Amino acid sequence: MHRSEQIQMSFYELGDERAKQFPVSFTDWEAKARELLAAGPFGYVFGGAGAGDTMEANLRGLRQYRLQPRICCDVSETDIGIELLGRKANVPFLLAPIGVNSIFHPDSEMAVAKAAAKLGVPYVLSNVSSTSMEKIADTMGEALRWFQLYPPRNEELTRSFLRRAEQSGYSAIVVTVDSTLLGWRETDLHNAYLPFLEGHGMANYFSDPVFLSQLKQSPEDDLKQAVLKALSEGNNTRLSWKHFSTLRDWTKLPILLKGITHPHDALLAIEHGADGIIVSNHGGRQLDGAIGTIEALPEIIKSVSDKVPIIVDGGFRRGADILKGIALGATAVQIGRPYIYGLAVGGQAGVEQVILNLTAETELQLAISGKSRIRDVDRSMIWKIDQPL
Repeated sequence: MHRSEQIQMSFYELGDERAKQFPVSFTDWEAKARELLAAGPFGYVFGGAGAGDTMEANLRGLRQYRLQPRICCDVSETDIGIELLGRKANVPFLLAPIGVNSIFHPDSEMAVAKAAAKLGVPYVLSNVSSTSMEKIADTMGEALRWFQLYPPRNEELTRSFLRRAEQSGYSAIVVTVDSTLLGWRETDLHNAYLPFLEGHGMANYFSDPVFLSQLKQSPEDDLKQAVLKALSEGNNTRLSWKHFSTLRDWTKLPILLKGITHPHDALLAIEHGADGIIVSNHGGRQLDGAIGTIEALPEIIKSVSDKVPIIVDGGFRRGADILKGIALGATAVQIGRPYIYGLAVGGQAGVEQVILNLTAETELQLAISGKSRIRDVDRSMIWKIDQPL
């Protein structure tokens, strides 16, 4: 029996008992998280920039494609594992970097890290996590993890973050380049909610010796000034290709550039030393009215031509979405909001259930499409339509 069949059968066998514990569909997880969270925290993960057109573009882009299955194919054994920068992963998706997890659940990133390590899913820890990178590393042991960096203005602080990530066993650095300024997020503005001002998401700053040496008073004595200092470091509007090249020289780890939606930027990233590209528009939370990531992916794949791995995120909710991303040429997909809703609903157990559901659905979608290995998924199995619903 496939792993996916075992997971699926557990739903039927447990019946009402299982249904009372956790939701099944993404929309139900979202609805349950809305019930449990206050308006500020829920709006922070749910909302996007401006009118939400970029969030809709992500979803609409995925709806433009249909899977075209083949029949009478031997799918008695399936494999959805992939290789990322020389490391094996059990699934073709990663948990995307999402910060301030303490606003969603008291166990914050620790719960996510434990779930990811247990189930063999790569985890990208956010720069603005509520748990330090060292504590997450201790929890995950040898499990695959990357560290996401908002390049600080201060070069010594940048070096310190990179050095700490290396020493803590992170195997790659994800440099996010599409948020040097905070987007116009109407939900957060309506709720007057910015979690950083309450000290959430500051663990990596408040545990860094270089950062602490720049403060007149400790965060315990003057939280507001410490937070404002950290935010000013993260809002690095001076970031340029020259700065990225310099950053590239400061670490031996592979670097992936996250926030690319233009094929020329993809080529520039490789020219300046990027070892991978993450096609992303920050989940629609930065530039309203921007191109959807699945819309941008084909041209980027065409331009890059297998030079480096390509990962894509933005609107991926289901196994079918993952297959579409892989079919269009992505090496892997990043999942964001689904696992955060799982965290909000059930802590570590909730994150695990979201991962298991997504794993089972992806494997079933793969087999029902007539493929036994995720690495055999290609453009031939999808069809683009002109008018998505």
